[in-house]
Amino acid sequence: MENSDDMKQPVAFARPRGAHRLEVFSPKLDRRLTFHRRSALEQWILLEADPAVGAFCERPGFIQYGGQRYLAEFWVRYVDREELVLLGDSIVDMDARPAIHLAQAELTVRSVLPAELAASRMWIDNWQRMLPYIVANRGLVSDALSHAIERFLRDPQRLLAIEREFSTGDPILVRAAVFGLLYSGRVGAQSLRTDALSLLTEFVAAEPAP
Repeated sequence: MENSDDMKQPVAFARPRGAHRLEVFSPKLDRRLTFHRRSALEQWILLEADPAVGAFCERPGFIQYGGQRYLAEFWVRYVDREELVLLGDSIVDMDARPAIHLAQAELTVRSVLPAELAASRMWIDNWQRMLPYIVANRGLVSDALSHAIERFLRDPQRLLAIEREFSTGDPILVRAAVFGLLYSGRVGAQSLRTDALSLLTEFVAAEPAP
């Protein structure tokens, strides 16, 4: 298998004619990413927001799958495994001469169908609203504030109640702290998978805070 270090830089790939240019910043990778398809952007959001994902890379290289050669959408590393992700509209290019061809002997290839992304639409949309708070306030949310909010969330609390409880602080930082706790897996908000984020959204600590 290719060393995973070889999969940490995306393959350079020209923007398809007529495609959009979608740029984002990944807190996990601490760098900018560029996508040309909405499906790739949505899959990135799912990976970025998953606390179980330790690292990933977009467009890590080409793989042979189902008799065709695809540009893999993502390489993903979890605690116990690594995998390659293909999307329903992943690029097939039999004539390209890729700089990197990924060996697959020990890697699972996961094919994500459009229906799977559609089923996660609300979760994706909510994270599109929350990630900018995390990115814009990197390094500004104190550990003391995060721990205080986590302790307050031993019992489920609506976002409105959290902001009222910590009203003496900057409300933007309070909201960024709540979303940061959710991002790290220290807090849960199950309703965000089915309902739009609002002041009535309930958050609760994943486990008792020390």
